Amino acid sequence: MTEPAPRVIATDLDGTIVRSDGTISARTVAALARVERAGAMLVMVTGRPPRWMTEIAAAVRHHGLAICANGALVYDLHTETVVHARQIPPGVLAETVERLRGVSPDFRFAVEYPDGFVFETSYDLSNWDAEALGGRPADGAELVARPSTKLLAFHPDADPDELAARAVKAVGDLVTVTHSSGRGLLEISAHGVTKASALEALCAEHGIGAADVTAFGDMPNDLPMLAWAGTSYAVANAHPLVLAAVTHTTSRNDDDGVARILERLFP
Repeated sequence: MTEPAPRVIATDLDGTIVRSDGTISARTVAALARVERAGAMLVMVTGRPPRWMTEIAAAVRHHGLAICANGALVYDLHTETVVHARQIPPGVLAETVERLRGVSPDFRFAVEYPDGFVFETSYDLSNWDAEALGGRPADGAELVARPSTKLLAFHPDADPDELAARAVKAVGDLVTVTHSSGRGLLEISAHGVTKASALEALCAEHGIGAADVTAFGDMPNDLPMLAWAGTSYAVANAHPLVLAAVTHTTSRNDDDGVARILERLFP
């Protein structure tokens, strides 16, 4: 019996369809095109900010929508503009930073906006932000003066899973805490904002429920989306928590694992 095609494909980017060298293979681009040709909705669901989406938009020929900043932003890939935002209010942002400094004085912070970012002078941009140009340093009250799509809290030598657990205890009543980088970098959104919350709202606008959604991911920030979707896949290189949570697995990102499934779903 032929497997019914889902109405929505929701996929993470880095570590899922983006390879270890930062590229998306021609095979994966072709597989993504199959989704839209079949009349299904393709949604990129990522922790990336909009400034990291230019190459992705070009790779998918500016088709579809993206959910950015772990659910805080909905981004139109055709026009490369933000169409919806859910941000952390400045007061909540300030309280979150204060509490996390109480957890560890070694935290360094950066703040994402829909149109750029600021960072403490002690924050180590290093290689995690290849698009660092356009940001600027901001310390003290200036750091938390504007509504934020995402607060980044970096700890130089902490285990990310343990760090996230400590942060949730400290600020989980204020914000949503997750991580995706494999190092001590926490990604913090407004309370209740996740990849799942944004995807659910987007699907509801089109009369689509979770049962008609197939989602792909690899890291803890994908867990809410994978739990909500009717069908969920982890790539083989995924975090152990993700591998334990999904309904299916596929090959590694470097082996076009998502493309293999899409080619079967959309022959």
